[in-house]
Amino acid sequence: MVLLLLGQWDRPCCLPAALGPCPSCSTSPLLPFVLPSPLAPSLPFIPAQPLLSLLLQAMAARMFLLVFLQTLIQYPQMVGDRLDEDTRLHMELRAELLDREMTRLLQELEQSSLERSVRAWGALLWAALQQGDFWALTVVLGLLLWLWFVCRRRSHEPDNNGQEEEEDREDHEDAYEEEEELTFENALRWVLVHLIKWPVQDLKRGCKDTTVLMENFTFVFGLLLSDSSYPVPQRAIGVGSAFEGWSPREEDVVYTVLVPLTPSPGHTFHLEMDTSGHIPGRNFFIRVEPVCTCPREQQGDNVLCSLHHPEEQRRNEEPNFLNTLCTGSYLDVEKTARWFYQLVRAAWPALPQSHSWQIVLLPSSRCCKFKVTRGRKSLTVELLFGVQVGNSDIYVSSQPTEALFTPSTMWPETYAVAEMKFFRHIANQAPRDSWHLKCLQLLACALVGIGFSTYMMKTIVMHLLNTIPLSGWHMRHFRRRLEDTMEYLRGSLEEKRLDHFVVGNQTFPQEILLPTDVKTAEPPNLFHRLAQDPAAHTQAMREYQELWGRIERIVLYGQ
Repeated sequence: MVLLLLGQWDRPCCLPAALGPCPSCSTSPLLPFVLPSPLAPSLPFIPAQPLLSLLLQAMAARMFLLVFLQTLIQYPQMVGDRLDEDTRLHMELRAELLDREMTRLLQELEQSSLERSVRAWGALLWAALQQGDFWALTVVLGLLLWLWFVCRRRSHEPDNNGQEEEEDREDHEDAYEEEEELTFENALRWVLVHLIKWPVQDLKRGCKDTTVLMENFTFVFGLLLSDSSYPVPQRAIGVGSAFEGWSPREEDVVYTVLVPLTPSPGHTFHLEMDTSGHIPGRNFFIRVEPVCTCPREQQGDNVLCSLHHPEEQRRNEEPNFLNTLCTGSYLDVEKTARWFYQLVRAAWPALPQSHSWQIVLLPSSRCCKFKVTRGRKSLTVELLFGVQVGNSDIYVSSQPTEALFTPSTMWPETYAVAEMKFFRHIANQAPRDSWHLKCLQLLACALVGIGFSTYMMKTIVMHLLNTIPLSGWHMRHFRRRLEDTMEYLRGSLEEKRLDHFVVGNQTFPQEILLPTDVKTAEPPNLFHRLAQDPAAHTQAMREYQELWGRIERIVLYGQ
């Protein structure tokens, strides 16, 4: 019966009875019955197993040739022994994916052939039902049950295999992405570490040496100014890029310190804000007011009350605070700078460092700048001085302004101490492998010869540090953070506005003390000049493109 169903009905000689009798069919010992001619035309065409097998093999061969041709076209050939490792891995992954695609197509082909076989056996069952033969019906039903069992078992296997293959493919893709990311990270690390010229000086060591030096200076200053009417220099505060952990210079790092001044006995400082608006930012005048010291005079202290005995004080005493450091009633920046030069020159021989270091005073009109050297080691120190605003981390200082001319009695408000503490706060919160300072360092190095100041780029980075999670400043995100910085700069240039980071910032860390008026004030626009000068704005947009090109060259080639 099996041979009948598989081999005889579809032989070329077994034509329908309506077309004529066939001797081989009528005399075949395998035929239990002869189909009547009226039923012959109603039988459907039933494919034979050999024909199905040939069809399956032909389609498989065709599919194999198709996939093989696709492999030849898309699979890159090895061009040398020194082929890039990433390219080799990509080629292997591509070949693996093509092999799995071919396997999947063959499985689909086999599944479709099984479905066609089931349809053929269904046609045989229908013919047997029409014939009415019990044994033929029994055999066909048995074979159909067997085929149903085989198809059911195989229908689950491709699903499982497909699921496993999908999981394997995803694992391979994840592994490849991780390996590709690791390769890029290693290449970027090598470029950043070996090709980019970072500061050759040890900033931490330089900051420590500068701090020790200024502590010795402050101690000697106190001895020299004891029982005098001059302001009293307090302990210096390290500010600026070096004390924040970065430097815009490759060499000759400048270590900036701020020396707070407190009024001498008999005087007080009163801050008056400049409301003229001629110079951008918040600027102040320091008015020196005498206060009564009569109780101390009555107690026998060697202090003459300047409020009640001004004429006698001017007649009996040597040059004092008011007539030496002030212009009118206001503390003069340039006079105070010259006074600090005299103090440094007088105090230096008493310092322990004077035995092994050499000092050279550098010219400056609004600060005291000097350089100390010992052999090949050197420190350049910029000594700013100022007055604290209340008990906050804000000061008015001798720091120069952006204006071409700044009156000598004008003291701009400085946020250097608050910004230094902000970077210290970030350093305490960020992971140890954070690259936010490296990002700022690279941006500062790329600014050479471009109109943007390092303070502008520092302001943008501080804004981003205040909004982007600190975990996003790892080295693997280095390029993305550079792109964020440049995108922030581009948006600010288009709007012609870059807000100051400290002034008006309601989200500033609570441990950094800001006066209430600083928190609530309108933040100064660092791009105010661009809003007033269209030519300057056009030039800034061109310089932005140049800066972005420089950064890409530095990241890719280290130059």
